Amino acid sequence: MTAESPSAKGFARESLAVLDRITESARDEVVHAAELIAQCVRSDGVIQAFGTGHSQAIVLELAGRAGGLVPTNRLSIADLVLYGGDEPSVLDDPLLERESGVAARLYDLAAPSPQDLFVVISNSGVNNVIVEMALHAKEHGHSVLAITSLAHTRAVPAAHPSGKKLADLADVVLDNAAPRGDALLELPGGGSVCALSTLTGVMLVQMTVAETASLLLASGERPPVYVSANVPGGFESNLDLEKRYAGRIRRPAS
Repeated sequence: MTAESPSAKGFARESLAVLDRITESARDEVVHAAELIAQCVRSDGVIQAFGTGHSQAIVLELAGRAGGLVPTNRLSIADLVLYGGDEPSVLDDPLLERESGVAARLYDLAAPSPQDLFVVISNSGVNNVIVEMALHAKEHGHSVLAITSLAHTRAVPAAHPSGKKLADLADVVLDNAAPRGDALLELPGGGSVCALSTLTGVMLVQMTVAETASLLLASGERPPVYVSANVPGGFESNLDLEKRYAGRIRRPAS
């Protein structure tokens, strides 16, 4: 957190300063993350992206959007209902992400191929379903890319029985540089306002996608990239690209 007083100008100033820092501090990790993704794409794999809560915003930034890579799949706790046959009421439980066994079911519903890469996103990096997803992916031979706040995860105890946190399990960690608790601007008398992790998470994702495209182009490969479905011919072009991954990527209404 910062001593900057809460205001639009204050948040803009402080958040832009953090973004400026991570473009330099995360440079090597972004290259390593891009190497994982490029290898996944080259081996006909799919990037399986998972997060809960507001981390789902970063999943959406990676999976199935214009300018992004086609072989991406969004995993969600809602898959228990959409694909697993559970009653919608199961999603009424706000603590579902802390229950044991949920990640294993989500993994099985996704039916990933051995060459798929898992991108697991969590600001805290400690909730059960997050840690279990990373553990399950590693146990099945997948590489894991984590996007998390190292400041937050180092400041809180592990919640999973293994004693592990997301950052402990990942092959590459992208630190979103958010403070403990995520909110950036301190309030008089205690507390803070204005979360940062979505903004920095988006920057890290797009830096990594850009670096992945650079790696693929350098080896003579054309990146499989979506165009906007809202330009003439875009929808049809995307459908043609998706045929290569039929049955392996989902594009539900959202």
